[in-house]
Amino acid sequence: MYDAIIIGGGPAGLQAGLTLGRMHRRTLLLDSGDYRNGTVRHAHNLLTNDGRDPAELRRLGREEIAAYPDVEIRDAAVSAVARETDAVTVTVGDEILRAHAVILATGVADRLPDIPGLAAQWGDRVANCPFCHGHEFAGRPVAIVNGSAHAAALGRMLEPVASEVHLVDPVEVVRVAGTTDGLALERTDGSALEVAGAFVAPTWSSRAGFVEGLGVELQESGAVRTDPFGRTSIENVYAVGDLAHPDHLPGPLFSLAAAIAGGQLAAVAIVQSLVMD
Repeated sequence: MYDAIIIGGGPAGLQAGLTLGRMHRRTLLLDSGDYRNGTVRHAHNLLTNDGRDPAELRRLGREEIAAYPDVEIRDAAVSAVARETDAVTVTVGDEILRAHAVILATGVADRLPDIPGLAAQWGDRVANCPFCHGHEFAGRPVAIVNGSAHAAALGRMLEPVASEVHLVDPVEVVRVAGTTDGLALERTDGSALEVAGAFVAPTWSSRAGFVEGLGVELQESGAVRTDPFGRTSIENVYAVGDLAHPDHLPGPLFSLAAAIAGGQLAAVAIVQSLVMD
């Protein structure tokens, strides 16, 4: 039986593994190999790693964890998680694994607006976070392809960064095409708006199908409800990273730094619970 099983090998899960390893807790990290930022070539706004390839961040994280023999990493997908009387069980293929606690660090999957050509630019010239990708378009025009009330606020955030900010309703865009140094948004009126990059508001859902079956309480945002330490409504089940929405925040924080912090806090809480139990 493991002290903890971590499901997800992104920044949140890797940090949780590192923290548990340093406390000599028998830990298994399961990584399906699917990542929300899988199409992103440069991760930003992360101290000492600004601009690093996310794949390289994951490689370095695994390398650091390898120094701690109590942490095992497997490249495997989970099909089910269940809370039993004295343990939390995790199903991987035909194997059922048992642990004192489980950390859900699976992340989420984005669904982009249905605009031809948009997906091909996702993670490069099309993004959703101005803090992570806004500076890369500095001094050049950008488009906010977003029909929600939040679009105007996002545009104001980018005004000090971009030379021009264009608010565009997604229904007005019939196609997105890459240009030599940016994008061309082909519009319903036949015109084309050329910009350096575009920001969109994708919808998202849990990347792991087993989360709904587990029965954890969700927030109105659709993310898993947690306390500041990642505890969910089910005892010894934690959620961290993009999947988690702590009660004290208005929504989930889609941020590498926040994911790392969440992974560490959940690991600390698990170590404390092992001592108390």
